[in-house]
Amino acid sequence: MKRIANFLFEAGMLKRTPRTGFQFLGSGAESVAEHIFRTVYIGYALGNLAEGADTDRIIKMCLFHDLPEARTGDLNYVNKKYVKTYEKKAVDDLTETLPFGNEMKELISEFSEGQTLEAKLARDADQLEMILALKEYKDLGNKYADEWLEYALKRLKTDTARDLARTILETDSSLWWFSDKSDWWIKGKE
Repeated sequence: MKRIANFLFEAGMLKRTPRTGFQFLGSGAESVAEHIFRTVYIGYALGNLAEGADTDRIIKMCLFHDLPEARTGDLNYVNKKYVKTYEKKAVDDLTETLPFGNEMKELISEFSEGQTLEAKLARDADQLEMILALKEYKDLGNKYADEWLEYALKRLKTDTARDLARTILETDSSLWWFSDKSDWWIKGKE
């Protein structure tokens, strides 16, 4: 149980590990845990949309894909040009003492290799999370978001994800809560 407790404390580090790319965008900030949170929901949606996909496997890959960043930190695209991480060692060290470590290791490896349908969908979920964030920042006036979106869209591997991305880009990010512009917004009650 001590090893599992340590694992859970380590996973908690992701709440305090910032995603570093937003400093280049000029707006926005989120932790790795916040990124993982929405990625899991996206993976669930993609898994249910894609015929023959194992949704549970996709969700688990989305959940674990950035777990090594509790040890390595988050490296953005600029950092990756100059800094080498030993993600495999981080994964090995993290999983070696856990009773479910082998499954986690296999899922992270499958995600990294990106060959199975589930891995492609999980990787697309990772990119779609960035696309959603960029669309939100674009809707708030960030002039750099469009250029970033162009590259994120090119990284999508499945038709399902590309279809969802098109819809995301056509949708105002505030309409999920503000589409009903009725008197309720004035009176507060029906």
